Amino acid sequence: MAKNDSGKTERIEYDLAEIYRGIRTRVTDLIASASQESLERVAPATPEWSALGVLAHMVGSTADVIEGRLDGVASDDWTQQQVDLRSTASVEQLLEEWGRFSPQVEPLIDSFPRRMQGMFIVDATTHEQDLRGALNAPGARDSDAVVYSFDQLSFGIGRQRGDAGALKIIHEAGERVVGEGEATATLRATRFEIIRAAVGRRSTAQIASWDWEGTALPESVVIGMFAPTRSTDLVE
Repeated sequence: MAKNDSGKTERIEYDLAEIYRGIRTRVTDLIASASQESLERVAPATPEWSALGVLAHMVGSTADVIEGRLDGVASDDWTQQQVDLRSTASVEQLLEEWGRFSPQVEPLIDSFPRRMQGMFIVDATTHEQDLRGALNAPGARDSDAVVYSFDQLSFGIGRQRGDAGALKIIHEAGERVVGEGEATATLRATRFEIIRAAVGRRSTAQIASWDWEGTALPESVVIGMFAPTRSTDLVE
C-alpha cells in the first residue's frame, strides 16, 4: 500500500473521464500541428511504431472497447492489430475516428474494473509521452494523467520490493511510502521519471543512477509486464 507523509494509507479519487479527455485533447493538438515527416519518425521504446502508429494504437483502443473487440486485451497481438488495421489511414481519418469513439468511452472508464481503469489511463499517458519524444515536443509532465499514473504505478513498485522493506519516494510535490514494513530505502525523483521507468522507458543503469539511499533495488521500479527494461539509456 502507499502512505503519505503522515503515515496514513492514501487513496485519491480522480475524474478518469476528464484525465483521458485531457490526454486526447493534448495529443490531438500535438498531432494536428506536426509535419508529415515528424509523424513518420519511430517513437522511442515502442515496437518500431511511427508516431502515427502510436496514434493508431490509441485510437484503436477506444474503438475496440466500444465495438467489443476485447479478446487478448492489452496483449502484443491486440495492440499490433490496432496499428496494422489503420496502417493506411491518414492523420485526419485517425483523429476523426478517435473523435467518434473516445467521447463514448470516456464516461465508461469509471465503470471499468479497477485494474482495467489503471491500465487504460497509464497506457494512454505512456503513449502521449512516447509521441512527445518522437515529435521532440516535451510537455505535460505535471499533468493529472502523470499524477494518476504515478499513483497507480507506485503501488506496483511497492509490491515488487517484497520482503526488502518499503520504499520512501520523495518527489516534486511531496512524498509517499510504498511497500510493506519499515522503509529501507529512499528515492528522490520526479513522478514523471518514475512512471517512465516503471513502464520500461529507462534503463537499469539510469534508474540506478538516481538519488537513492539504503536498499535501492532499481529493478523493482520496472513493473513486471515491462521487464526486463531497455538496455540503452533514454533521455527525454
